[in-house]
Amino acid sequence: MTKHFFAAIFFFLILNSHAQLVEVQANYNGVGDVDFVAYNNTPAPLFLNVDFADLENTTFNEPLPFIKLLEPGFNTLFTLQRYPDADVPRFNYQIKTFKSNPMALADLDFPYLIPFSPGKEVSVFDVKNLAGFWGSSLPESWNATGFLANPGEPVFASRTGIIVEIVGAQRTGEPQTWYHTWNNSITVLQPDGTLICYRNVVDNGKKLKANEKIFAGQQLGVVAPGNTEVIVLIFQHSLNSTDLRFIIPQFVIGENETGIILSSQKYNVVHPIETRGLEMSSREKRRNLK
Repeated sequence: MTKHFFAAIFFFLILNSHAQLVEVQANYNGVGDVDFVAYNNTPAPLFLNVDFADLENTTFNEPLPFIKLLEPGFNTLFTLQRYPDADVPRFNYQIKTFKSNPMALADLDFPYLIPFSPGKEVSVFDVKNLAGFWGSSLPESWNATGFLANPGEPVFASRTGIIVEIVGAQRTGEPQTWYHTWNNSITVLQPDGTLICYRNVVDNGKKLKANEKIFAGQQLGVVAPGNTEVIVLIFQHSLNSTDLRFIIPQFVIGENETGIILSSQKYNVVHPIETRGLEMSSREKRRNLK
């Protein structure tokens, strides 16, 4: 985290000197106010936190803490308004970026679909560790759900969201852009600001794209070759900590029943239309719920 003092008419702040995930630009306008905009240089949404201190000749009137979802490309942020007849605004501030919403209030009762074909009977197993998920380290406290599966078997989205990362057998690109360090995985940003990762799932048909919407019950991909397990992991970042928070999901286990699924148990997969449509617009329902 780096502090910057702004006293010029125009500047760019590079949040990460290697990956350059986000650029923040501040410009004086014609009345002496300062307009802030941001450029998200990644192909998927990010969350920006701006924290001001030592303000002179202006005030920051946005809700605190200020968290802004940045779509890929150009985003407007806010305007620092100069006090009447005052000198130019001066300020000290800190900036952080997050791949999930660090202030998200996760919906702990949301009904997640079991991510396999309706009518199939699936077995659940106890995930023993998260080796390789977070580099060489492991989160102190975590939760994950494991399903036994067959290579090549279709895997479906448990919940509607935005695809943020698609990884095959090998990772590429700058590590600063990664959402975790697992290969053969698909990660989705959910409407409540949390992330869901499907491990040992691949997009063999290359049909998916970053920043594309995926709907609950829509096929994500297939179980990766040579794998007989699919792990579902729901997590989010913290605002003032490097620790991750993990969510224990409630899965749909019957047409009108949800619950925390138990290891060593078998469940019949159902994808009720009402559940699939929970986070769809009327137009999306007409297109996708057939």
